[in-house]
Amino acid sequence: MAEEKPNKDTEALDDRILTALEDVIDPELGIDIVNLGLIYHVDVDDDNNCEIQMTLTTMGCPLSDMLYDAIVDTVEKKVPEVKDVDVQLVWYPQWTPELMSRYARIALGISQ
Repeated sequence: MAEEKPNKDTEALDDRILTALEDVIDPELGIDIVNLGLIYHVDVDDDNNCEIQMTLTTMGCPLSDMLYDAIVDTVEKKVPEVKDVDVQLVWYPQWTPELMSRYARIALGISQ
């Protein structure tokens, strides 16, 4: 079976989606969900349907519905080429503060 080569247009679209998701702020922590390390995977298929795998800092987070809506709204508004957004909540790997970017750790006062 031949290995699929990544489509450069799709990779650029993935990057634009991640950039757009930096506008989705976790209201409890005041940091965007990308720098918090909550976005695990972004994939856009050949029909421009987007699948986003993400996690939350804790199970039962009361903000999950709000974050889901903000993600869908943000991607639809900022990346109009995307036809459909499917957000999948995953719990593996479990989120830990080590998944945060250096920026997020500094902003939250967490030592390296």
